[in-house]
Amino acid sequence: MEHDNVDLEHEVKTKKHKGKHDKPKPWDDDPNIDRWKVEKFDPSWNEGGMLEVSTFSTLFPQYLEKYLQESWPKVKSALKDHGVSCELNLVDGSMTVTTTRKTRDPYIIVKARDLIKLLSRSVPVAQAIKILNDEMQCDVIKIGNLVRNKERFVKRRQHLIGPNSSTLKALEILTGCYILVQGNTVAAMGSFKGLKQVRKIVEDCIQNKMHPVYHIKILMMRKELEKDPALANENWDRFLPKFKKKNVQQKKVKSKEKKPYTPFPPPQQPSKIDMQLETGEYFLSDKTKSAKKWQEKQEKQAEKTAETKRKRDAAYIAPEEPIKQDSNVKTNDKEDVAAMATSLKKKAKEFGKQKLAENVDAEAYIAEAGGEKPKKKKSKHRHS
Repeated sequence: MEHDNVDLEHEVKTKKHKGKHDKPKPWDDDPNIDRWKVEKFDPSWNEGGMLEVSTFSTLFPQYLEKYLQESWPKVKSALKDHGVSCELNLVDGSMTVTTTRKTRDPYIIVKARDLIKLLSRSVPVAQAIKILNDEMQCDVIKIGNLVRNKERFVKRRQHLIGPNSSTLKALEILTGCYILVQGNTVAAMGSFKGLKQVRKIVEDCIQNKMHPVYHIKILMMRKELEKDPALANENWDRFLPKFKKKNVQQKKVKSKEKKPYTPFPPPQQPSKIDMQLETGEYFLSDKTKSAKKWQEKQEKQAEKTAETKRKRDAAYIAPEEPIKQDSNVKTNDKEDVAAMATSLKKKAKEFGKQKLAENVDAEAYIAEAGGEKPKKKKSKHRHS
């Protein structure tokens, strides 16, 4: 059984390498080789130079014309070291880079293309020249077409920058990338890993998926977790914070009431001539028309002057003075209160008499009329 398993493994290994050149190499299993390391280009690797001429050009905005003109010698000297020629055309507003006979590195023309692209996006020359290094990469993220509403776009772009560019600085430190927000694009420079993070953060911010502050918190947590070697091969999702999106109440749009559908078009509005025909003004002579207009103008003018005069006169009208109450008035009030009290007492007495008349005993009333007094009932007392 063991012998059969060994044969099967040997067959799988032999099946893997089908091609003519696809054979096991002596350096495939060498542990000393770092496969992710980008080695610096040596001109001896390509002594013959380039066979074809490669050219790239890009346009730049007019406001950068003066700055590029001043700093172009620096760009020219940086590209000359790599054997690439460059040209600044102020008439067409374009920058062009071209390979020459001295060019040895085949990938440097792509780097030169990225350089002019960054310069056209307002990246400073000192920073843009760093793209010519092998370990430095760049990414220009387009954010203009992610949001339709202009006000929303400006607001979300400001979230990315933060107060006094604090959010942008924090992102630069955590991702290890240079970030520049300019117009409808975000230019970033750094490693491939950092650029991937920056693109995710920028797109999430502009699409309103997650605020950059939450991304900063997650990145800070990741930095702390990287320091612990015990968690190197574990899943970090349980340590990272999870943010839920809250629905913010938006203003309700007032819906217009739909009118009932009618297949007939609305009635045609009367024109100026039709209105004149109705009033009979159309048939008047030019002289009478002008006289009528002048009269209307005079009436309006008279109304306006009267109104302005009334407003001016209102300022000169004296305000009403408060009336002082005399002591006699106070005494009269007291007398009125006393009279009211006496009348109420009288009414109370009369009301009491009426109640007594209603509660009179019939037997007692008859006895009094006959001269006999009613016998009193003897109260029975218990003697102890």
